[in-house]
Amino acid sequence: MIGGLDVPTRGQIWVRKQVGFIFQFFNLVPSLTAGENVEMVAELTGNKRNAIPALRSVGLGDRIGHFPAQLSGGEQQRVAIARALAKGPSILLGDEPTGDLDYETGKMILGLMRRINRSENATILLVTHNVAISRMADRVIRMRSGEIVEDRAAENPIHPEDLEW
Repeated sequence: MIGGLDVPTRGQIWVRKQVGFIFQFFNLVPSLTAGENVEMVAELTGNKRNAIPALRSVGLGDRIGHFPAQLSGGEQQRVAIARALAKGPSILLGDEPTGDLDYETGKMILGLMRRINRSENATILLVTHNVAISRMADRVIRMRSGEIVEDRAAENPIHPEDLEW
């Protein structure tokens, strides 16, 4: 603590800059537009230039100036995803990131995550109840009642476009 203010540790700064969080319940700031919600997080990491491209990458280029209340649940989910991606994270943590998305949009977002994983070498940890999504994973860890019941490397992960549920 310096002058009564908490000063972030190096570990906290690393998490702020390197870990992207996709929350199940979005956690958008209602008084900020979609663009401002993404810019706010991107600015904290020095990646402000990534905000608008991140929104476009999730199909929301035409909704940048809309407030969360003006967006559907699926659109709010995509703003939350764009916010996480705008950081350019080396680790992306997603809690049911496709839960509020329709089938086609969900597959599009999973394809985007796959491209980021492959092209930017980002580690993606995805928590989901949708077992079909595990077919695209390189590694699958299944849990039941807080215990790991399976941990396996996938032999032939499929492309998100080929997923069906």
